[in-house]
Amino acid sequence: MFTGIIEAFGEVSQLTKDQSNLHIQMKSSLASALQVDQSLAHNGVCLTVVAQDNEQYTVTAIQETLEKTNLGTLEVGHLVNLERAMLMNARLDGHLVQGHVDQTALCTDIENEDGSWRYRFEYDKGPNHVTIEKGSITVNGVSLTVVDSEDNAFSVAIIPYTYEHTNFHRLQIGSQVNLEFDLIGKYIKRLMIH
Repeated sequence: MFTGIIEAFGEVSQLTKDQSNLHIQMKSSLASALQVDQSLAHNGVCLTVVAQDNEQYTVTAIQETLEKTNLGTLEVGHLVNLERAMLMNARLDGHLVQGHVDQTALCTDIENEDGSWRYRFEYDKGPNHVTIEKGSITVNGVSLTVVDSEDNAFSVAIIPYTYEHTNFHRLQIGSQVNLEFDLIGKYIKRLMIH
């Protein structure tokens, strides 16, 4: 489990195809604190550390992950939002995040709001994909509050701290992001359908 509070960036240093898998080598200030077999969220995608040294580590994404997330579009030099798994005896500053991306979305608008930014995203509507105003959403692993909610779109407001300390400052109109809809909302929606 994660909280959606980003700890650091990772910079993609090497990408290696291995049959249908992709080995992603990352440089990060977190590398020396990681261990092999540890879970780490990458733009909200839970991946297992398979190799590690003091400056870099490696994770592997399988074909399904590459198809359902934006990790298949990574290139050397890209910045990725990183979060280690939450400690069960610590504060929950964001919201409960599984690290299981539901789908990707496209950024369709970015508005500078005199000191903050409003980002709008469109996604494929599905039976368990729901946002509500003032509800939680995870975008590239970042726990956020929905500002405007529509059937297949929503907006979020980004403060300067989040803008600078996540990869939101690199997003542009047309950028693909990973979405994880609110865990509780997904279960409630599912119960209402059946």
